[in-house]
Amino acid sequence: MSRSSRTTLLVATAVAASLLTAAVPTATATAAAAGPRAESGGDGIPALTDSRGRVLTLRGWNVEDKTNRGDAALSAVTEKHFRDMRAKGFNFARLLVFWDDLEPQPGRYSQTYLRKIERILDWAEKHDVKVLIDAHQDVFGPAFGHRGIPAWATRTDGLPFTPHPDDWFSEYFEPAVQRAFTHLYEDEDLRRAQARMWQVLAERLGDHPAVLGYDPINEPMGEIREGEDLPTAARRIEREQLTPLYNRLADAIREVDRDAWIFVEPTPIVGEGVPTGLGRIDDPKIVYAPHFYNTGMEAGADYDPTAGWIESYEQAVTLYPKEYKVPVVVGEWGPLNNSLPNMNRFYRDAMASLGRYTSGWAGYVWCYGGGYCAVDGTGAFRTNKELTAEPYAEAVAGRVSSAAYDPATGVYRLEYAAAGPRGSRLTELALPPGDWKVTARGALVLHDRDRGRARVVAAPDSRVTVTATRTGTDVLP
Repeated sequence: MSRSSRTTLLVATAVAASLLTAAVPTATATAAAAGPRAESGGDGIPALTDSRGRVLTLRGWNVEDKTNRGDAALSAVTEKHFRDMRAKGFNFARLLVFWDDLEPQPGRYSQTYLRKIERILDWAEKHDVKVLIDAHQDVFGPAFGHRGIPAWATRTDGLPFTPHPDDWFSEYFEPAVQRAFTHLYEDEDLRRAQARMWQVLAERLGDHPAVLGYDPINEPMGEIREGEDLPTAARRIEREQLTPLYNRLADAIREVDRDAWIFVEPTPIVGEGVPTGLGRIDDPKIVYAPHFYNTGMEAGADYDPTAGWIESYEQAVTLYPKEYKVPVVVGEWGPLNNSLPNMNRFYRDAMASLGRYTSGWAGYVWCYGGGYCAVDGTGAFRTNKELTAEPYAEAVAGRVSSAAYDPATGVYRLEYAAAGPRGSRLTELALPPGDWKVTARGALVLHDRDRGRARVVAAPDSRVTVTATRTGTDVLP
């Protein structure tokens, strides 16, 4: 979600902080200090699994083309994106698609656009990258100069809209945009259109080996009622409008795809440490998919490790998955200016936090250049982005006891109880570029150095400890 600032949300920060104090215990500012990083599934949060029952960890990036549309749609996404991501150890992509490109006229779905998505999925499969299909919207859609929900599905009741080119996120609070969300959630014909759009996507793409799941709507917002502050409005929208929306779309998707995971997002207000108001989604394969952005940092401020933002966010955002027993995958994160003095500390603290409670994440964004891009024009990591490339267990055939990486020593250690006789035998590790020595106690290691992968084969019910150690001179200071 590229944005130059979120000045509107700054107004809500103090209110959100006071609400958070009442909702969760006060965090300590040192809880996420650099050190060994545990992986996936915090206390009471289940892990994501694959069709063989293996515990999954996803590490990757958003992939997008927001500029081109129509015949040129998705032309900025190439095979190079997936080849380069995989070469640096990443196994996951959140692919942005746009309803306005898929269905430019009511009931007329672009077969050309679907074929372009399939071509991208073929590249992902070739390079062993799993893909989340994200129905993206920014400020609702093209009726307001952005991308997402088609203009024909945009109803404003004649309310005003004023563009804010220097602070586009504040356009979400324009009356016309807010009313458009209300109609999307409440009008029966728009509900049917959105459900049918998702059935078209899932029916066409659901059998593709690269598809892991679907994200029904990016960063959903809604209409603030008179007398409501922003956090109160967000929780009502999540409870009364988003929860029914996700249940409707899950039911529609399941008519054509029984297997994919469905990733549900709260409003972006969770970034202020406000617990979500989302309710239960009645589907067995739901993933909670919040985003991880800080208002001040998005407005250009440096990371303040003493402020406790990461700790407060973590405490608030883990309440929903603990209550409803669903995995967590963070769908977007990463600041615009990653070269400020404290950003090295931010990436270390963020990676530690994400490792405590998530099954994975997608950073924003894999592109070649400046701004939010992960890498520069040569394909080299931009400042501090290299800290996102760590060893991790992509798939564990058994029950994980512990998994942690210590960037100071360059040592990753995984302990697990291997699956029983009917379970998978194969555990897979992803290793970022560099020289790694991989050993295992209680299992056999097959190390493919050229592809940055290690495979571990264990006997049923055995206890296994795998250690990957970075050798040479490239251990982080």
